Amino acid sequence: MSTHLQTFFSGQWRDGSGTLYSTEYPATGEVVAQLHASTAQDVDEAVRFAEAARHQPDWAKLMPHQRAAILHKMAALIREKSEELAALQRLDNGKPVKECRALVASAAGTFQYFAAVCETFESSVTPQRGDFLTMSLYQPLGVVGAITPWNSPIASEAQKIAPALAAGCAVVIKPAEITPRMAIEFARIGEQAGLPQGILSVLPGKGSVVGDALVKHPLIKRIAFTGGTNVGLGIAELAAKKLMPVSLELGGKSPTIVCADADLDHAVAGVIYGIFSSSGESCVAGSRAFVHASVYEEFKRRLLAQTAKLRVADPALESTHMGPLISKSHRESVERYVALALEEGGKLLCGGKRPAGDAGYYYEPTIFEGLPNTSRTAQEEIFGPVLCLLPWESEEDLIAQANDNDYGLACGIWSQDYKTALRLGSAITAGTVWVNTYKLFSISTPFTGYKMSGLGREKGAASIMEYMMQKSFYWGTNAQPLPWSQS
Repeated sequence: MSTHLQTFFSGQWRDGSGTLYSTEYPATGEVVAQLHASTAQDVDEAVRFAEAARHQPDWAKLMPHQRAAILHKMAALIREKSEELAALQRLDNGKPVKECRALVASAAGTFQYFAAVCETFESSVTPQRGDFLTMSLYQPLGVVGAITPWNSPIASEAQKIAPALAAGCAVVIKPAEITPRMAIEFARIGEQAGLPQGILSVLPGKGSVVGDALVKHPLIKRIAFTGGTNVGLGIAELAAKKLMPVSLELGGKSPTIVCADADLDHAVAGVIYGIFSSSGESCVAGSRAFVHASVYEEFKRRLLAQTAKLRVADPALESTHMGPLISKSHRESVERYVALALEEGGKLLCGGKRPAGDAGYYYEPTIFEGLPNTSRTAQEEIFGPVLCLLPWESEEDLIAQANDNDYGLACGIWSQDYKTALRLGSAITAGTVWVNTYKLFSISTPFTGYKMSGLGREKGAASIMEYMMQKSFYWGTNAQPLPWSQS
């Protein structure tokens, strides 16, 4: 049965002023929610209300430990509602319920972490260089915008909302049009935790309408975006006209490297998890597997045997490894890439089709070999469960091929020699390098990308400063007047 969703902006639960639209459950294609899209007028209202709200004493005068208390309450409420939130996340984007639970736990941990950062964050007294005392203070930027993706909304939204609130900003969040539920739930949780009206608003709708208006709004002082590279480039261009800081977490085509001395059981498990968890709908998906020629055939044999055991099934089942893709149109995009791989001369080793009896937007885990790294299949982000196997012999050639890509988000290395892992990891252009593991995250560790994978950082204690303005003070300590006009 479809649920009518209201959104939350300008301190009120209400419908957006745009057209009514529906969201689907990817596992069945059924409509599960209806809501009114937001409009540019809603953006203007929400941002202006937020600008006024952030100056009110109930927010502006809070001490850091008092803001931290609200964030701690939000973390506790997320944990209290964990099963409910996991179920809603599953309905939004079809992720297996076990993965949804992990994402909910991650979101709670994010709020808890930034509560601690908020309470312990220190300004600095800088070294004295004359007859003056110098110090830096940090103040919130103002109203900031967050634009989030459909693949892991609850985690992505938490990573933007929590540091922004910790910094003392007001936040207007534009969730992906087709996955609005988590942002709406964050608004509910924030209200229950004691956030003043207007400090957190949610505006679902089309990126070309809501996102565009949010980026262009003169009162928006920062944008945090996770999504496609082309959209990110457009945001960067608009932001440049305002001299507005942005963080852009964009696409990836991450290499995973299996060395001759790798523990193959660990490598196989890691490569499978890196590409097929989340059905490959992950910016850090390890979609290019470079395997040393000496172990290539054995690795391939084990990889195919293990991949065959993956269960592509109902995401509500605890045993499911892979749920559906997000939508019919996205599955068709993945299918076009599989057709392209065959046209480019790739040899299909497994998958490449929809499962039998498909009622939702499912797709089998797919592996190709025989494609050069220069092929479009190996160069472009597919954002689906498609892996390219590429043998290598020369380390110099491996590094050149791994780096021969527009993206630079992540890399995996499988080797039992720490010197080899460090040498390769240092040479690969990527913001995150996993060694003998893959796709594990910590909120305390910064996350960034190189090249077309984006700019700016999320996570880590220092990321609170992304939402702050540093202001320097000079305190004169000289006993005599400044000498310039006295001489």
